[in-house]
Amino acid sequence: MGRGKIVIQRIDNSTSRQVTFSKRRNGLLKKAKELAILCDAEVGGMIFSSTGKLYEFASTSMKSVIGRYNKSKEGQHQLMNPTSEVEFWKREAAMLRQQLRNLQEIYRQMMGEELSGLSIKDLQNLENQLEMSLRGVRMKKDQLRLDEIQKLNRKLSERRDVHGPPNRDFHLTNCLGLGEDSRIPVHLQLRQPEQQNHDPPPRAMNLGLQLP
Repeated sequence: MGRGKIVIQRIDNSTSRQVTFSKRRNGLLKKAKELAILCDAEVGGMIFSSTGKLYEFASTSMKSVIGRYNKSKEGQHQLMNPTSEVEFWKREAAMLRQQLRNLQEIYRQMMGEELSGLSIKDLQNLENQLEMSLRGVRMKKDQLRLDEIQKLNRKLSERRDVHGPPNRDFHLTNCLGLGEDSRIPVHLQLRQPEQQNHDPPPRAMNLGLQLP
């Protein structure tokens, strides 16, 4: 037979009441822990016995759970109160405008403008910031150059792996200006050097002229 339905009312017997409290307290805290683990939820629970003893469980910390609860209640209260909501957004807008003015002032100072109100210490700090920024820009530029060189070296290495090391014909073809992919046939022949004529030059023809 199944268990009978339990009437939800105060248990008069103190011993039975204490046993029931202990069992259900442990079950409630166990379920809270399982809920936090299974559902990735932030769970917190507090139980006070009839004698005033505290039992609690928090998936993170009880202070964090209570702080989050209070913040959530304040947000709900502001949403329910139109006047408070308007004041909240006014403060947010004023704070953002002030931040924008501060950023604009810093930008103008870094561009060398509006420096009249700065002290020597402020100018020194500004100079240090500019030097650090310039150093970072140079490092980035050098890194990009190094990356490009390494990329070109990899391409040359891959090209050598595919086509093999350069040979004499390759250099000769390049010297002739034909290029690596030229389809013009090249025919080279070796010839014996022509024998030079070392005979004395012929005498001039006698034209029958006599010089005085």
